[in-house]
Amino acid sequence: MHEQLSLLNAASKRIGSTLDMFETGRELMDVAVPRFADAAGILVQDRLVTEGEFPQQTTDGSALVRRIAVGVADPAPGVYATAFPVDEVAVYESWTPYARCMATGNPILYPRLGRRTAEEIGRFWKRDSVSKVLEDSSFLVVPLKARGRVLGFVIFTRRPTSQPFDEQDVNLAEELAARTGVCLDNSRLYNRERRTALTLQSSLLPVDLSQPLGLTIASRYLPASDLVGVGGDWYDVIPLPGCRVALVVGDVMGHGIRAAATMGQLRTAARTLASLDLSPADVLFRLNLMSQDLDASQIATCVYATYDPVTRRCAIACAGHVPPILVRPGGETELLELPPGLPLGIGNEPAEMREFTLPDGSVLAFYTDGLVESRDRDIEEGISALRGLLSGQDQDLEEVCDLTIGAQRPGHERDDIALLLARVSELTDKEFAETSLPADRRSASQARRFVRATLGGWGLDSLCDNTELMVSELVANAVEHGQGEVELRLLRGPTLVCEVSDSSASEPVMREASTTSDTGRGLHLINWLAHRWGSRLTPKGKIVWIEQRLR
Repeated sequence: MHEQLSLLNAASKRIGSTLDMFETGRELMDVAVPRFADAAGILVQDRLVTEGEFPQQTTDGSALVRRIAVGVADPAPGVYATAFPVDEVAVYESWTPYARCMATGNPILYPRLGRRTAEEIGRFWKRDSVSKVLEDSSFLVVPLKARGRVLGFVIFTRRPTSQPFDEQDVNLAEELAARTGVCLDNSRLYNRERRTALTLQSSLLPVDLSQPLGLTIASRYLPASDLVGVGGDWYDVIPLPGCRVALVVGDVMGHGIRAAATMGQLRTAARTLASLDLSPADVLFRLNLMSQDLDASQIATCVYATYDPVTRRCAIACAGHVPPILVRPGGETELLELPPGLPLGIGNEPAEMREFTLPDGSVLAFYTDGLVESRDRDIEEGISALRGLLSGQDQDLEEVCDLTIGAQRPGHERDDIALLLARVSELTDKEFAETSLPADRRSASQARRFVRATLGGWGLDSLCDNTELMVSELVANAVEHGQGEVELRLLRGPTLVCEVSDSSASEPVMREASTTSDTGRGLHLINWLAHRWGSRLTPKGKIVWIEQRLR
């Protein structure tokens, strides 16, 4: 009796120290072997491991089960491990003691397992070593239960030279299995919640980032290993009119499914605001107002930038986020000086914005605080370490991402991490062309010639006719309604973009064309021929743009 109480005390202290099913199984083996049995194995229904779902109980005990741990005492532990390998998956036939144990939920005891039964089990496994290990052993199968359902079973065996199991041993084995079953169910619940949070968070992140004109993009997202570490880090690359692009990185404070859901709302809102072609400061100001209508406990930080590949101008605004790092072509790094701002959800102050001209070949790094801050390292030290990893890196950005992420601490010691790198490249004459046109009606024909010559040089002759027609309409409108020179710009990126700018701040609006007038049909024609079109205001007037898919 004293030995049984000692064994149960050891089980209560050791089993369930983690929320890992395999580790829980190993802990049971360490407690039971060799103090209770000469060898043991623990098998659970496979759905517990792969899906975190509570298994359905069948009438015949047939279910797909996985062996998660094996324990064996000397001598010859390798023989038992070969006969019963860890992580093996099988469906036991209804006649086996394993299936009968799961079907009835009761222990099955063979004080001595006869040769015939041992050979039948060996034939089921198609391994002679199984029958040799089990023959004449004392054999006990005990169900693993939780919430009234059978999760799996534990097998205990004693060698022929050892004392066989008796009814008192059966009671002790059931007690060990009951404690283990509760721990396995806790692990199942934990893994299901974590899997749900990670699936939600990953589904809200971009699957495949576009490679915008003038930038090379690389990114990494690294979730924390524990459930409370699953947070709301996100990043995005959003195409803007004129082959421009918005780069966004954010971090929702707090953890779990609520943080991931808030992240999804903010990312969707950021994309919506980006489609309005607002400045970074305006986007963050509106995000701040929107976030105040969400859960008050879910505060977020964010950095939002827009980049124009023609001018290489980058406008950035920050809402309480860690500052971006600029890596210059020579490898020197610097923190971009930005007003830090308040996190989203706090106050109503407008965000401030800074503009920079990025050198050709430079790299802009956006990241979340999980990359640079931990319990044993302050944020300044972490940023300094990150700058050291980024400095002098002229290799492929994917390799830089791997190097940076590989230098992080083990999963159980860190928060989740988002990293977004963007390398700047100057546009070539195969990607960009522009011309100035006088405020003259003859400029439309001049624009057509420029379009045909440029697209012919780019090998896009198939787009010439439609593009000439649309550009001619835009230039004629700019000459008629604007003042001064008209600028025509062609950009070849993921799509072909044509921009016509003039000094008028009046944006074009499609109206129903009159049957008695020859005017008013131009925008309808453009709307029919172009993949997309639109306009945006500039300090000097406006730009009307059209976009066509490249075949």
